[in-house]
Amino acid sequence: MSQGASSAAGGRPPVNPWLIAVAVVVPTFMEILDTTIANVALRYIAGGLSAANIDSEWVITSYLAANATVLPISGWISAHLGRRNYFLLSIAVFTISSALCGLATNLTELILFRILQGFAGGGLQPSSQAILLDSFPAEKQGVAQTLFGVAALIGPIVGPTLGGYLTDNYSWRWIFYINVPVGALAFLASYALLDDPPYLKVEREKLKKKPLNFDFIGLGLLAVVMASWEVTLSKGQEWNWWGDPRWRIPILIILFAVCLIALIIREFTTANPVVNFRPLGDRNFVVCCLIIFCLYGALYAASTSLPSLLQTLFHYEAFHSGLVMSPSGVFAVFTMIAVSVLMTKGVDSRWLIGGGLLVSAAGQYWMSLATLDVSPWFIVWPRVVMIIGLSMTFSPLNVAAFKYIPRNLRGAAVGLFSLLRNEGGSAGTSVAQTMQERRQQFHLSRLDDHLTPYDKPVRAFLDQMNTFFLNLTGDPALAKQRAYNALDALRQQQASSLAYFDVFFLTAVMTAVLVVFVFWMKPSRAEGGVPAGE
Repeated sequence: MSQGASSAAGGRPPVNPWLIAVAVVVPTFMEILDTTIANVALRYIAGGLSAANIDSEWVITSYLAANATVLPISGWISAHLGRRNYFLLSIAVFTISSALCGLATNLTELILFRILQGFAGGGLQPSSQAILLDSFPAEKQGVAQTLFGVAALIGPIVGPTLGGYLTDNYSWRWIFYINVPVGALAFLASYALLDDPPYLKVEREKLKKKPLNFDFIGLGLLAVVMASWEVTLSKGQEWNWWGDPRWRIPILIILFAVCLIALIIREFTTANPVVNFRPLGDRNFVVCCLIIFCLYGALYAASTSLPSLLQTLFHYEAFHSGLVMSPSGVFAVFTMIAVSVLMTKGVDSRWLIGGGLLVSAAGQYWMSLATLDVSPWFIVWPRVVMIIGLSMTFSPLNVAAFKYIPRNLRGAAVGLFSLLRNEGGSAGTSVAQTMQERRQQFHLSRLDDHLTPYDKPVRAFLDQMNTFFLNLTGDPALAKQRAYNALDALRQQQASSLAYFDVFFLTAVMTAVLVVFVFWMKPSRAEGGVPAGE
């Protein structure tokens, strides 16, 4: 039964599902935005709190680790606490912790408040998606998932732009304060509009009659798995991965693997698992999880590499680099609307997913062909093509993933799907950073093979620079030194640019390969029928 219908059955007036959609999508957008909005402000945070730049990265890592710990258990919490109650609690705590983040007086306080914010935010994504699944009839699930897609896809795109604008024009604290009025309004709207569907109320009443039997062992294993995973991804390159002289990364990787195996065994053998892995028995769900993990890896790899490229090599300010990326968000919205119409007309999700993957791969490959001499528009259009492709896949993936999932497993499935979507972004960011730094060293080595005194272009460049600096300084020795420094700067610049373009090429290849997995999926069309929550 839909949320509106269930409200009527419980004595409350019926509610239009579109109003419910707006009420739940807004706080979800706010939470997803916070996964990227702080990225551009880290050095300002470090300066404002008198902390080292490298330590400020824990502002991101702590949030992601806390968020990832809650996502897979959100279904369990919803079932026991009530989905409406859990959603309202998540909004309230997220809003309060956002205000506390803005008021933090040192880095330790900020990290603690970010952990609290991450725990609260972890309940927003799966709860809102489950509410949408129960509020719209089966034939409109494409439209419902499009609304969720606006939040889940546009959030990471506009996050760096909004964060750069607020930081440049106001203060880094406003990237947290901005959540307060939005969260307050979202809480009031959700409180007035939401109600749990009958099947959830029946399930909750059954659970109340049983002893709690909370799986503390499973929760502990999950916390260790997600914390070790996030710290490994965040600090791996800084600590030199397997070459870490203090063995931090190898220990974290071993701890992750051992605890993950123990968690899976524990959750499949206990009567009351805190993380339900049973949705992974559905073929469509597994394939969609794999695709969304890799797609968000590509999205975050490109969304973190491109601003860095524009700011370091094209010398754009944070806000202007965000403006170059922003047009893709407009195209994303229109694309998702068009896709929702096609899905409503019965187009198989597999065709849209496959086409979207190819379009996205083409955009990323186009970006890999850029040089340092291109205009801003050459950056804009490949980015637009990439995001159009991602927008084509997002709603169909969400429909196909839950098409064959029994409704009693829907909460667990949504939590796992949200977790893999978020962790794909974390993995993509880490891989992009590692690849950029290591490929830069590779290209420096390759360029050195050609930068010899016997190379005519090199001699011509040095002669030209030597003449320029000699006229400028009148000192032959200083002029010669500056000429070599100019050559080295050009060498570093070209090697760095080639490394960034390699990242885009890698994401293009990875996205194209995903098309193969689409053929393993079962047909997934939006069909007419009663609302999903009945």
